[in-house]
Amino acid sequence: MFRTKPILATLAAALLAAGSIATPNLAFAQDATTPVVAQAPAAAPAAAEPTLEARIAGLEAYINNVDPAGSKITGVPGPGHSAWMMTSAALVLFMTLPGLALFYGGLVREKNVLSVLAMCIGIAGMVTIMWWAVGYSLVFGTNFGSPFLGGSEFFFLNGVTSAPNTNYAYWVPQNVFCIYQLTFAIITPALIFGATAERFKFIPLMVFTFLWMFVVYFPLAHMVWGASGLMNGVWNADAKIPAIDFAGGTVVHMSSGWTALIVCMILGKRLGFGKEPMPPHSMVLCMVGTGMLWVGWYGFNAGSALAADGVAANAFLTTTLATGVASFVWALAELIFKGKPSILGFCSGAVAGLVVVTPACGFINATGAVIIGVLAGLVPFLAVTYLKKMLGYDDALDTFGVHAVGGTMGAFLTGVLVDPAVNSNLVSDAYAAKNGLKAAIEGHSLWLVQLEAIGITLVLAIVGATVLGFVVKFAMGLRPSQEDESAGLDITDHGEEGYILNK
Repeated sequence: MFRTKPILATLAAALLAAGSIATPNLAFAQDATTPVVAQAPAAAPAAAEPTLEARIAGLEAYINNVDPAGSKITGVPGPGHSAWMMTSAALVLFMTLPGLALFYGGLVREKNVLSVLAMCIGIAGMVTIMWWAVGYSLVFGTNFGSPFLGGSEFFFLNGVTSAPNTNYAYWVPQNVFCIYQLTFAIITPALIFGATAERFKFIPLMVFTFLWMFVVYFPLAHMVWGASGLMNGVWNADAKIPAIDFAGGTVVHMSSGWTALIVCMILGKRLGFGKEPMPPHSMVLCMVGTGMLWVGWYGFNAGSALAADGVAANAFLTTTLATGVASFVWALAELIFKGKPSILGFCSGAVAGLVVVTPACGFINATGAVIIGVLAGLVPFLAVTYLKKMLGYDDALDTFGVHAVGGTMGAFLTGVLVDPAVNSNLVSDAYAAKNGLKAAIEGHSLWLVQLEAIGITLVLAIVGATVLGFVVKFAMGLRPSQEDESAGLDITDHGEEGYILNK
């Protein structure tokens, strides 16, 4: 079957050759007055078809998620990997809509529930437009030749087709990869505003988000994940800081968590904070949202393998272990220190486990995941329960305690617990050998490299958030009036109520 076309081509060539031999002087046999018609130049020989061995090698490359160069299927998306990545993109969007919307929405007071939902869906729409226009290109382009920002070649998704972009994945269509990464860009700024809930006006919030994406998210995402990124230790041979971040400890959780702390301090405390109770209005919604986040997080973490392969399977395992352990440990800590395990404690522990394991999930083994789960259940619990009281900031939904503290710890623990046996890209790839990642892992010094990446992320997030927070504050104000804040942002910002109760 594979040799049908070569055989037919050979027969055709033989027949043509035979015809030319039988009539060698055909032109001269014509009447002398008949003009001789010039013969068209011979067509260039068709490119040789790949051999059966090359085709089999291409199938093996598909199974192993490696470069299929020289085979018939070079530049062709693989159906299984593509299906997993489309599913993963849907799962990550599910994390924001409805997962985060319900998780945060349940934790605020009744009069502010719609403000959280509006924030989530508003950011989803605006960031989608930004991603189409310039965002994807600034993160994953390369023609700027910069370790800090990508390029302009994909502005307005020009050239983003179903052919793979082999800078990032051999078997996933670039348009699917683009949308998958869009879902990360959507949830990251949405995480920030758990800290500022119930007191940040909607329009200034959206303006801040727009500016923050350019100042913090796009540069940081390129530095960590871009093909020419400063801190992309796995896929950039020229990375000056060969750090590793599998699914977003620095890009997503540290950037949003540290920004959250700065903005909530610029905003100030909610009216009545510390003087009147402000309990969640619906722990049912919070628990449902937590479950959606946990399920959706498999797309976030296992999907970051960019293939349905062994690395994705390991990330699936480690994500589950860390999350389950952290959820139980947080509630156990509540039982010990407070006397009762709460639903909020189980939910907070689960999210903390997801956060802390995110940068490590594709690089650690099962034991490492359990260690992360224990620490994720304890350290963010202490930050939320005691550090917040000591420092006096009003982080309404504990974004800093979970995402900043947890994300920073996860980025560091990735360097301590890394296991190259679960991901051969860490030591076998030529990139890792050239930029020093392999040497750092084998020399047990990767945690020092991770500290460098943590430092850069801290500076970018803190400085960026401080400057932008004050710029927006002075330009248009951040908070509603005391009367509007007391009435609730649902009515004052959106003219609607979350619940119409019969009275």
